[in-house]
Amino acid sequence: MINVVVLEGSLSRPPAVRSLPSGDQIVTYEVTVRGQDQPAESVPVAWINPPARRGAPPGEVVVVVGRVRRRFFRTPAGTGSRTEVLAEAVIPARQRKRAQAATESAVAKVAARVA
Repeated sequence: MINVVVLEGSLSRPPAVRSLPSGDQIVTYEVTVRGQDQPAESVPVAWINPPARRGAPPGEVVVVVGRVRRRFFRTPAGTGSRTEVLAEAVIPARQRKRAQAATESAVAKVAARVA
């Protein structure tokens, strides 16, 4: 089985950084994707232990490569869940060579799997 996501969209808000009890850092993004003649969709993105450079300011177009995950957590009302993209890379689209290389790598994973 394969779980690969590549999306391009604009950051809707500044990245939020949290430290987890394990010592890991998680950076969360909200990426807005607008398809031609389709309504905008907001996609939650999480990146665990990203490199020091964590992305771009709100409004900047980014390319995200990763996988879809659904995580469960406890809330005062019971069990909650969230579906999000777990990022391997969040690259400003203006860095075309890096964004293209990350996208090609993701496509190659899919091609190798379905071939």
